[in-house]
Amino acid sequence: MSYDLMVFAPEAAPRKREAFLAWYDEQAEWGEGHSYADPAVASPALQAFYAEIVQTFPAVALEDLAGEDEESSGTDYTIGKSLIYITFSWDQIDEAHATVTRLAARHGVGFFDVSSDIAETWLPDGKGDLYIAHSD
Repeated sequence: MSYDLMVFAPEAAPRKREAFLAWYDEQAEWGEGHSYADPAVASPALQAFYAEIVQTFPAVALEDLAGEDEESSGTDYTIGKSLIYITFSWDQIDEAHATVTRLAARHGVGFFDVSSDIAETWLPDGKGDLYIAHSD
């Protein structure tokens, strides 16, 4: 089991909750036809986010962890054109959440707590902060 977060290009995602969740489900089918390990496919803001977060959470593909304890292993990134899906171990939950929200605000990308029971989602406000989104 993992702790999953996602950042996304706010201009690519719908702002209404139900439409956003449908968009997320469509994106999570990973049908863009490119490698999902290459940050060059992502938007410039997502590329900048990725370049900074891997300094704290280096990329380690989950398939490379076969036979290892995933609870204490590395971070996996699935990179699309409009999003980066990040898989952490549960022992990293506090640092991961704090780091991803801080960097999302800094780079002007949206934040989606995939592992949250209530699907918490934030958008950048243009002033370096995030605000809760999708209130229908």
